Amino acid sequence: MLGKLYVVATPIGNLGDISERAIKTLKEVDLIYAEDTRVTNKLLDHFEIDNHALSYHQHSHDSKKDEILLRLLAGESIALVSDAGTPGISDPGNELIDYVISKSELEIIPVPGPSAGITALSVCGFDVNKYIFIGFMPKKKRLKLLKFLNDSRLTFVFYESPHRIIKTLKVIRENLGERRVFVARELTKMHETLYRGEIDKVIKDLQASTLKGEITVVVEKPL
Repeated sequence: MLGKLYVVATPIGNLGDISERAIKTLKEVDLIYAEDTRVTNKLLDHFEIDNHALSYHQHSHDSKKDEILLRLLAGESIALVSDAGTPGISDPGNELIDYVISKSELEIIPVPGPSAGITALSVCGFDVNKYIFIGFMPKKKRLKLLKFLNDSRLTFVFYESPHRIIKTLKVIRENLGERRVFVARELTKMHETLYRGEIDKVIKDLQASTLKGEITVVVEKPL
């Protein structure tokens, strides 16, 4: 019998957000492949999951994909997890999933759960019936991307680092004009902080704050 690849979402901060199905899956699979085994092992220890995590990350070679595929073809069940959130979303897991699909007819099973982008969209208060997800804002060719986003006239969401967020918002202000933005820091964690308003106001609020941790940004479409 062929194995199955489970794509398992894990908490983005608050461990209470993990689903019962995710815990059950992580307990029952033969192996877990994780972006960072140190992070995943802490999760496994917290929920008393007696399983073994191996590494699969953005620097993994094709031989690692072959290794995982061969294990699946040999009948092993495997869970794929990221450090936080849903694998394959701004995450190297998408390459593994594509590889397995292209090389086999193995069953790939989603075990859905938290995602920082969706979480931010749900509480921003903007019109998000249609939106563009960028993932991590690129360091290069930002102006070309911003022109595309401006022409789309849609709300967009992206991830940014704390030491670049203010500069990025200033670039957006210069190229897209005044927009309302929503900035979420450390979503679902103890020090979760949400900022909302016109870009200039949010920039001032951020400048007066201590910026650490993961940041998710939603930029409202032009009104």
